Amino acid sequence: MDAYKTVNDVLVNLINEVWVLEGKAIITGEFRDLTNNDMHVIEAIGKGEGNNMSSIAKKLNITVGTLTSSINRLVKKNYVERFRSEEDRRIVLVRLLDKGVRAFDHHAEYHRRMTEAVLAKLAEDEIPVLVKTLAGFSDFFREYHEAPGKASE
Repeated sequence: MDAYKTVNDVLVNLINEVWVLEGKAIITGEFRDLTNNDMHVIEAIGKGEGNNMSSIAKKLNITVGTLTSSINRLVKKNYVERFRSEEDRRIVLVRLLDKGVRAFDHHAEYHRRMTEAVLAKLAEDEIPVLVKTLAGFSDFFREYHEAPGKASE
């Protein structure tokens, strides 16, 4: 198999497998009422005093309308709360409740274990090559998102 075909097969399968396996690994026990999308919304909200809807939507590369639907579900499940900014009452902020913080930590632990498992397979001098490769992969998606069809030019 040539290098192009091998890399293409690995990337396509990896993206699909990560999505499916991550859902199976993190949507368990206390968090079985969440979807993979919910968990990523919780991750984008992050810990802290609250973020506005626009900044959360931007992190996720989705519209505020799409985010609103997800937030509505997470509010009903008691993972998230909405509140008005004290400085500007027109601004609606979102923050994690205790259950949301536990979900955030659970998800972060999965990512930590996944990252450590990959790094454990590499020699010290191989890590910069992996970082450079993954950065290129990330750049492709970022450029593609900003200008679809132009990233490969």
